Amino acid sequence: MSGAWVSGSRATGPCTTGAADAPRVAWSVEAGGLALWVRLTPKGGRDALDGLEPLADGRIVLKARVRAAPEDGRANEALIALLAKTLATPKSAVSVASGATARVKKIFVASGDGPRLVATLQALLQAQQTDDPRRKT
Repeated sequence: MSGAWVSGSRATGPCTTGAADAPRVAWSVEAGGLALWVRLTPKGGRDALDGLEPLADGRIVLKARVRAAPEDGRANEALIALLAKTLATPKSAVSVASGATARVKKIFVASGDGPRLVATLQALLQAQQTDDPRRKT
């Protein structure tokens, strides 16, 4: 079962807490690929994924920031490029499934190997948690 580190505890699987549809991880392996819930910060100074964050309604999202401004879809394009590079998948396989103009978006990554994408995300997040000097152990 896939899981991710969130605030020092292990969240396992897409179980819910609070809101009826709130996943405990920021992704879900679906038919044909991987769905990601992302909170995007445009004009964020750099293009980067910044770990997981719980929202007020209990949902968990992947935090992302891009340098691009939220004009004419440029921030979404930068997010797609960032995720494609991070997940080693073509940009054409990454799309905004919902929330194109919202801060929280559902991104779909078309792939025949969703578990590989989850493993890549988990490795990235684990490395960030280990390397972040602000985190207390």
